[in-house]
Amino acid sequence: KLQSPSSLSLSSQGRCSTPSLPPSPLCPCPSPLQLSGSLMSLYSEGELGSVAVRGCVQLSLSYDAAGRELQVHVLRCRQLAEAKRQRSDPYIKTYLLPDKSNRSKRKTTVRKRSLDPIFNETLKYKMEKRDLQGRTLNLSVWHHDSLGRNLFLGEVEIALGTWDWANTDPEWFNLQPRVPVGTQGRVGGTGMEDAPDPLLPAGLGLPPTGELHIWVKDAQSLIPLQSGTVDAFVQCYVLPDDSKGSRQKTRVVKRSLNPLFNHTMVYDGFQAKDLAEACAEFTLWHHEAFAKRQLGGIRLSLGTGEGYGLPVGWMDSTAEERGVWGQLLQQPGRWVEALLPLRTN
Repeated sequence: KLQSPSSLSLSSQGRCSTPSLPPSPLCPCPSPLQLSGSLMSLYSEGELGSVAVRGCVQLSLSYDAAGRELQVHVLRCRQLAEAKRQRSDPYIKTYLLPDKSNRSKRKTTVRKRSLDPIFNETLKYKMEKRDLQGRTLNLSVWHHDSLGRNLFLGEVEIALGTWDWANTDPEWFNLQPRVPVGTQGRVGGTGMEDAPDPLLPAGLGLPPTGELHIWVKDAQSLIPLQSGTVDAFVQCYVLPDDSKGSRQKTRVVKRSLNPLFNHTMVYDGFQAKDLAEACAEFTLWHHEAFAKRQLGGIRLSLGTGEGYGLPVGWMDSTAEERGVWGQLLQQPGRWVEALLPLRTN
């Protein structure tokens, strides 16, 4: 404990410049409405809601040999489904399968209140061209919710091993619903044929993963520094991934001993067994002009002392922290709320 009154409140839930655009036609590849599951929480076979998948996305692919870089130019979407109240706040997320980790994830910015959003953004991957032969580009469209309950609006897949790299013109692709786990066959990126994924065993669906949602609400009764107050922010990793891609932070709340963050963090790419082996580490920091000072933290895990069968120092959760993580694993799709004391070790 930093001191017994000091605590952190949170909830968690297992779940470049580019050329100007040409005039936009109506979506040239309209598809019939199809019901699709929205974001499915980890360990859950149920849905957080459903949305009708429709519309299409326009994009182009190119490979920059000099920079050894794949460039995915996302131009626009047309006729997206309405996520709620006659609106959607869409953004696009990509992975280079079979890598579903944060290292493979790229995102566009969110376009507010648009069913025909224009992104005009380029998502880039540093990779040798020969390594693209066994990769599939998965591009999905999501509605962004302020509380993190993002809704799935459709996806496409493109096998890069058979892509014509001489073709750099924008093309339209139908958005497809996500095939449920256990369904035989997959809808291809063109939306025209069923085929098993060459990178995954037949029948698994894509992707057999979930998302962890963390809502960092506030901190209470912090101990004042020499200035008499604290400029606080919270930083999070989901260990064992301590890479820069895993790090997420709240904003800095200045001059407060009871800072309100109200910030949602989303981690995806988990398989069903991963949370039992993982640890969500939260550290509270004081922000200074040219440095930062750690004030304490908490670690949510099962506290077994091991991660994936190996002894690790970060699997050291207290009984109270273990209880919160255990509730999360037992209640997929539901928020678990806790107010936990900070510790300095």
